Amino acid sequence: MEQYVLALDQGTTSCRAVVFNKKGAIISTAQKEFTQHFPNPGWVEHDAEEIWAVQSGMASEALARKGLKPNQIAAIGITNQRETVVIWDKASGEPIHPAIVWQDKRTSDYCDELKAAGHQKMIREKTGLVIDSYFSGTKARWILDNVKGARERAERGELLMGTIDTWLIWNMTGGELHITDVTNACRTMLYNIQTLSWDPDLLELLDIPASLLPEVRESSEQYGVTDESFLSAGIPVAGIAGDQQAALFGQMCTRKGMVKNTYGTGCFMLMNIGDTPIVSENNLLTSVAWTLNGKTTYMLEGSIFIAGAVVQWLRDGLKIIKKSSDVEALATSVDSTDGVYLVPAFAGLGAPHWNQQARGTLFGLTRGSTDAHVARAALESIAYQTMDILKAMEKDSGIPIRELRVDGGATVNNMMMQFQADVLGAETVRPKIIETTVMGAAFLAGLAVGYWESPEAIQSIWQTDRRFYPTREREPIEAGIRGWHRAIRAIEFWSSDNK
Repeated sequence: MEQYVLALDQGTTSCRAVVFNKKGAIISTAQKEFTQHFPNPGWVEHDAEEIWAVQSGMASEALARKGLKPNQIAAIGITNQRETVVIWDKASGEPIHPAIVWQDKRTSDYCDELKAAGHQKMIREKTGLVIDSYFSGTKARWILDNVKGARERAERGELLMGTIDTWLIWNMTGGELHITDVTNACRTMLYNIQTLSWDPDLLELLDIPASLLPEVRESSEQYGVTDESFLSAGIPVAGIAGDQQAALFGQMCTRKGMVKNTYGTGCFMLMNIGDTPIVSENNLLTSVAWTLNGKTTYMLEGSIFIAGAVVQWLRDGLKIIKKSSDVEALATSVDSTDGVYLVPAFAGLGAPHWNQQARGTLFGLTRGSTDAHVARAALESIAYQTMDILKAMEKDSGIPIRELRVDGGATVNNMMMQFQADVLGAETVRPKIIETTVMGAAFLAGLAVGYWESPEAIQSIWQTDRRFYPTREREPIEAGIRGWHRAIRAIEFWSSDNK
């Protein structure tokens, strides 16, 4: 019987299971959303048991839709929402508190205390991260401090903690495996990316007992097999990667200097920087991209808060389009923005500016400005923000960017992809299959069991849909870039004078 790889994609709002064949084609897929909980302003929680039930259900459904048998699955790979953390009882398997989601802000004040106490430099050098409630460590500390008896039970070794990959694998293997991989461990603010180990100084600082922590493994290896209760078979679990690192691998950015950008509600840009971590001097994060066959690869990461969300605002706020897909036709009905700039700082400016007081602003309006000019300015703003982060990556790494591999829903917009190539002065490459996150998890699992022989063999099945080449008419593009940076300076001035 033909063999396949099953990839589980546990996201922030839904659980998905996707079956791939040897050519990297999707054979079957099943997806279902799960409940979002907002118990207080700024708090975001998930029911970890619901996540497990939905994710295991989708795995069964993906096989059933094509009549596949469990013994046709050569390996299972997992990719997951990063930084979301669960703590559960080692004996019963019951979570002691809902999972605290990466978006949750309840530990912001504690993070400010850590900064005020001067811990930023040490944490930055050890973890490659900034002090922020985004990461898992302070969330785990909050659970131990706020669930009655939790800290005492943790000290007695009765509890386990983990990110969502850890939670899924613990359940899939009937409690046999309490593991994570380097890509998830490095996002906890507890893991030293220099020594590739849990850091005792960080555990002491955040008051996290070491007995809680999972064993850290490579991103692609045979960890163990599933329990009979999962898909009624012992299937090798063989790949783990946080969602953005999985997308980097799915895009086959396996050489130093290669970059991918995922265009979603926001943007996540990752650059392969090779086997030596670089601490950013331009407000980017440094993380582990993956560990494969004993070799660790590092990456720089930068995030844009508002990308596809600006198109949703055109639709729902300004109501100048009926559906998001209408934006390209409206934007291309004019040849340029006629000097209009939209800076979508609705949630402040992210990397590399990091100005939380900034707000969204339109510049350059005249009586001749129309909804089409605003729509085009909105799309161009996504490309300009991407350019700012990629130029910061060039400065940190010393590597000139020759191409940007792109994925995510917004990449179907040809006008924006062409403009992206123009402002970067580099090729923008769109793959045929834009489901790169779940594909990366499948590739990592398949490599571990020999389903695919090597990354080079996978590279041969990775296919380009279209390449966008930068225009040779540089002056209009350079003028546009100067205008964009002028708009950024104006916003920074406005936000600094808030009397």
